[in-house]
Amino acid sequence: MIEASVNWTDNERYVGSATSRHSIVMDTAKEKTANSPMELVLLALCGCTASDVVGILRKKREKFVGLEVRAAAERADGYPAVYTAIQLTYIVRGEVAKKSMEDAVKLSKEKYCSVSAMLEKSAKITYTIEYAA
Repeated sequence: MIEASVNWTDNERYVGSATSRHSIVMDTAKEKTANSPMELVLLALCGCTASDVVGILRKKREKFVGLEVRAAAERADGYPAVYTAIQLTYIVRGEVAKKSMEDAVKLSKEKYCSVSAMLEKSAKITYTIEYAA
């Protein structure tokens, strides 16, 4: 079982920690001093799918030297202001076959990424792949 807790520190700032015992600061104020909870959800999506893609590319013995995953999202008007659309951009560097990269992203989206699976209950997730030198 995974457990998490959050403690209010001051103003609109909170410190959270989970089973791993690592802490993270969150801020819900307009003048941000840390990521908001909703920003952390997008970071979790990027981290989850990036981890999948890196693992798959390694198994395929692709010679990649870098991977960046970016997310741009739209939220619903009103509350709860859930994400309604998320555009992921995968930027891969190195010698990677296009089919391998496309397969890795598709497997992450359709099979492995738990964060993506949860977010797809409210948001349409689309993606593009860019190949950098």
